[in-house]
Amino acid sequence: MVINWYPGHMVKARREIENNLKLVDLVVVLLDARAPFSCRNMDLEKMVRKKPIVMVLNKIDLADDDKTLRYIERLKEEGFKAAGIDSITGRGAREVLKIIGEAYKPIADRMIARGRRLRPARVMVVGVPNTGKSSFLNCLVGRKIAHTGAKPGVTRGKQWIRVREDIEFMDTPGLMWPKIESEEQGLKLSLLDIIGENAYQEEEVALFLIKILRELKPDVLENRFKISSFVGTELDLLEEIGRKRGYLVKGGEVDLGKTARMLLIDFRKGVLGKMSLD
Repeated sequence: MVINWYPGHMVKARREIENNLKLVDLVVVLLDARAPFSCRNMDLEKMVRKKPIVMVLNKIDLADDDKTLRYIERLKEEGFKAAGIDSITGRGAREVLKIIGEAYKPIADRMIARGRRLRPARVMVVGVPNTGKSSFLNCLVGRKIAHTGAKPGVTRGKQWIRVREDIEFMDTPGLMWPKIESEEQGLKLSLLDIIGENAYQEEEVALFLIKILRELKPDVLENRFKISSFVGTELDLLEEIGRKRGYLVKGGEVDLGKTARMLLIDFRKGVLGKMSLD
């Protein structure tokens, strides 16, 4: 199954980011901590590479803690400043602000050396859709100032958001790249709700999730869905989950669509436990 999602408004979003880049000092690239490398937009990183880049893994509350640490170390090995954050509780916010300050310091030092008045760091926040940019900004400010929504691409327009007295953020629309190269990456992005629901089939993504659960979290299948035997295909397991949940249609057949939707929602809300996909 080939999954691609590059709606027309992405062209406008790309142009907006390119035009506003000259207004900022550095860029925060927000990634989903559950699959930070799968949701890296390399076209976007290439676009902003003339500015210092800080990598922030959001939603660490939904990801495996050990793998998150390894992801961060790997990004540091690539030469990035990197940290993780849970934008709901604020865990990691202090470290994120610290590394942003560290990235801005050479720029601030040059301002002072030239006799210019020191101003707040101007930071652009970018990333693919639904990585939680608005929630991230709300978390750092400590109050709701950026719009949030359940569907990819809800952020609209340019917003300057003051964080403390020394940092100003510019929010941007989520930006995908034109072509997803591999089927597995497309499935991961679909599972994370990064791409629009019209671009994939929920049953296919649910089968991918069941495959992951068999490999990484078999206890979830046993404890949450009361499945003790994992013999058979992913489709067999999907049907068994639906049957145990009572998701039946006329004639006693399992409603696979409803079962798949329930699984995807449970994963996205963290009901199935912490999970990392990369």
